[in-house]
This record gives sequence, C-alpha cells and structure tokens, in this order.
Amino acid sequence: MQVFLQTLIGGVTFGAVYALVAMGFSIVYRTMGLVNFAHGNVVMIGAYAASNLYMFAKLPFPVAVAVAIAVTGLIGLVIERVLRPLENKDFDLMLIGTIGFGTVLEAGAIRVFGATGHAVPSPVATAPLDLAGIKIPTYSLVVIGVAAAATVLLGMFLQRTKRGAAMQAVAMDHEAATAVGIHVGRSNAMAFAIGAGLAALAGGLIGPMLYVSPTMGGSLGIKGFAAAIFGGFGSMRGAIAGGMAFGLLDSFAAGHFQEYSELVTFLVFAAIVMVRPTGIFGETTVNRA
Repeated sequence: MQVFLQTLIGGVTFGAVYALVAMGFSIVYRTMGLVNFAHGNVVMIGAYAASNLYMFAKLPFPVAVAVAIAVTGLIGLVIERVLRPLENKDFDLMLIGTIGFGTVLEAGAIRVFGATGHAVPSPVATAPLDLAGIKIPTYSLVVIGVAAAATVLLGMFLQRTKRGAAMQAVAMDHEAATAVGIHVGRSNAMAFAIGAGLAALAGGLIGPMLYVSPTMGGSLGIKGFAAAIFGGFGSMRGAIAGGMAFGLLDSFAAGHFQEYSELVTFLVFAAIVMVRPTGIFGETTVNRA
C-alpha cells in the first residue's frame, strides 16, 4: 500500500505539470485551431530561464519563474506575429512554421547553454512530510498547489474578463467575433502568450525534478500533447483531466515496467484513444484549415 500511495503522489505531481503543458496546447488550438509544435521547446526555454536565474543570478525561485514566464510570453507573441500573415491563407505552412520555431529554440538553447544541461537543486529545503510511513516531498505539494492556482486563475480570466470572453468568442466563431468588432489578431496573440507562459511555468516547476537539457522539450511536449488529446483537444478541463491521467499512467508504468514504461504508457494511451478518439471531454473547436 505504501508503494502504491508513493507512486500515486509522484503521478499526481508530474500530472500537474503535464496538465499545464496540455493547457498551453489547448488554449492556442481552442482559439486558432492551430497545434503549436514549438510548445515543448518553449517549455524547455522556460526551464532554462527559471533555473539559470535561480541558480546563477541568485533570484528567489518564485521571482525566477515569474521572469521566465514573461520571457516565454514574449516568445509566444513573436511566434504569433510571424505566423499572423498566414492565418486563413496557408494552414499547413503555419504548422510547419511552429515546427521551425521549435527547431530554432532548441538550436539556440544548445548554442547559449551548451548541450549537456544541468541539475537544479530543490528550492524547498523542508524535509518530506511523513504520513503513516508515506514520504511526501514538500516540493511535490508546491508543484501541485502552484499548478492548481494557475488553473483557477486561467479559468477566472477566461470566464470573468472581457479579453477572456473575446478569446472564447473567437474560439466559437471566428467570423462572428470579427463582425462584432473583436480584434482576432489580439486574441490570437493573447492565446500564444498565455500558452507560452503556461509552458514556462511547467518548465520552471519541473526543472528541480528532472535534468534540464535542450532535448527535454521533446519528451515534455509529446507527453503534454498526448495529455491534451487524452482529455479532449481544445478542452481546458480535458487538459487538466488528461494531464492527471497521463501522469498517473506514466508513474505506475514506470513502477511496474521500468525501462519499458514509456512503451507501455503510449500503448495504453493509443488503446484508449482508439476507443474514444475525441478524448474524455472532447468538444468541437475551430477549424481554420
């Protein structure tokens, strides 16, 4: 039972990070109908920015993560601005453009930070909590709490602010939103910036749990993308559910199948998606193609 609960805690912790990555994918897709294939590399840039500011600039960890979010938010705005002329004209070229941006970000990280990467010390020095023999890392509670807070804030932004309502309107009907005076380009830019900010938050949080390297974005991007599909691409609550489900699946597979864990994880994922292609909370989203 202790092993089960320990694995469960690890799965929820990583699931919270995967949910953040999945929400970043989903908010861009929900607003623009576009899959941002550079998203995983933005997660990596966020991890590098947060870890370097924390380790070498000696900024407090929350401040380092906040600065990383601002940096990647700007990257998101740049990506959207470069792709904007292609919107409603060449959807395939937009997809290729996001792949190109991802390649540039990874190459830039190797050029600036080197190819070897680095470990990040935990920003929480408190000893793990001991509950009936179950060790709960304090940093895991921090990750889960921050991810939950970010999710609530994003939901409040989308539901209770004018800009959030505008993004929802663009997601539901691009032409109708334009007809009532909503600036679609600004909504798309906001979606990219928020998605990139969520990526940086995920990268900053997962840095102390993984080895930060230029290639980490590939793995995290694939898992976040899979989590978004698992929950229902374009659905924010689906991204949360998918991230948690994928984190638990990944954690228990690692505990039982070790070096074959990722194979088992994606086989189970593929089987579930074949049964329910739209995911847990699949819904109709925009299609600009």
